[in-house]
Amino acid sequence: MPGLTTAQVTELSSVNVVIHPLVLLSVVDHASRVPISKNKRVLGILLGQDEGNTINVANSFAVPFEEDERDPKTFFLDLDYVEEMWRMFRKVNAKERPIGFYHTGPRLRSSDLEISDLFKRFCDRPVMVIVDTRASGGRGETGIPTDAYFAIEEIREDGTATQRTFTHVPTSIEAEEAEEIGVEHLLRDVAASSSVPSSSVLTTQSLSTRVTSQLSSLRGLHARLRDIGEYLEHVRAGKLPLNHQILGQLQEIVGLLPQLGGDADLGKAFRVGTNDSTMVVYLSALIRTVLALHDLIENRIEMAQQEIEDAKSPEEKAAEAAAAAAGIKASDVEKAKKEKEEEDKKAKEKK
Repeated sequence: MPGLTTAQVTELSSVNVVIHPLVLLSVVDHASRVPISKNKRVLGILLGQDEGNTINVANSFAVPFEEDERDPKTFFLDLDYVEEMWRMFRKVNAKERPIGFYHTGPRLRSSDLEISDLFKRFCDRPVMVIVDTRASGGRGETGIPTDAYFAIEEIREDGTATQRTFTHVPTSIEAEEAEEIGVEHLLRDVAASSSVPSSSVLTTQSLSTRVTSQLSSLRGLHARLRDIGEYLEHVRAGKLPLNHQILGQLQEIVGLLPQLGGDADLGKAFRVGTNDSTMVVYLSALIRTVLALHDLIENRIEMAQQEIEDAKSPEEKAAEAAAAAAGIKASDVEKAKKEKEEEDKKAKEKK
C-alpha cells in the first residue's frame, strides 16, 4: 500500500472487517490440532471479498508456518502451498479470493510487516486478523476475540521520514442463516456434553443462559470503560498525544446517555420501564418452566398408564375389548368383577 497521509489513514480506519463463524471455528480447530508452545502461533489464509468499505471474511485455510523464537525475523512460509490451495478453492467457489491472513498472536509481532508484504502478491491490501484462541484470560472473555490491521506507510505532516506501521480497523462477527443454525446446533451439543444434567437445561435460551450472557456483556463493557479511562488519564498526563477523532467519538457516546440525574420524573420513568421489561422476561421464563414441568408430568402419567396396560394378561385385554365392543365401560366391568368376587367370598363364609 503506497504512502498515506493522516487523513487517508483516518479514512482507512473506517473500513469494517466482517468475520463469519466458520472462520473462527476453523482457526480454533487449527490452533488445537497443532502442538504449539506459549510463544508460538499458527497462521493461515483468509478468503472472501474486498468490497471497499467492508471486507467480508467468509472462509480460511491453514498454512505451514514456522518461526524462530529467538529471532522473530526468521520464519518459513510456504507460498507455493498457498497458491495450490487457492487453485483448488477456486474450483469450489470462485467468488472467494485471498484477502489477507490470520494468526493466533495474541499480539502483534515484529515480523508481521514482512509477512503482510509477502501477501501483496495475492491482493492489493491484505488485512491481518489476530484471533485470540486462549481458553482463559483472552479477549474473548470481555468482547470479540479478533483484531484486524492494515499495514501502511504513513506520511508525516511535519515532513519527517515515512513510517511503516499497522493501523487498526474495527471487526464484527456476522452469520448467514445457515451458519446461525449450525452454531445453534453446536452450542446445543456443547451444552449436552457438559457436566450439567440435561434435565436441568430446558432450552438453549433458558434464564441462566441469558443471565450468563448479560453478565459477560457487562464484563466486556466494564473492560472497555476501564480502557477509556486509562487512555484519558494518559492523555491528561501527557503520556499519549491528543487524538481529536477519539475524543469526538467519546463525546458522542456521552451525549447519547440519558440525563437521569437532573430530572427526577425522567429517572423514575426510566427505572419503571426497565423494571417492566425485566418483569416480562422473568414471567416468560417462569411460564416456560411451568409448561415444561406440565409436559413432564403428563409424560410420566402416560408412561405409568402404558406400564399398567403392558402388565395386563391376554384374558383381561380380551375382556376389555369385548366390553368396549358391547358399549360397556371398562370401569363398569371392573366394578362388576369386584362385586362378584365379594359375593363369592361371602357365600363361602356362610357355608
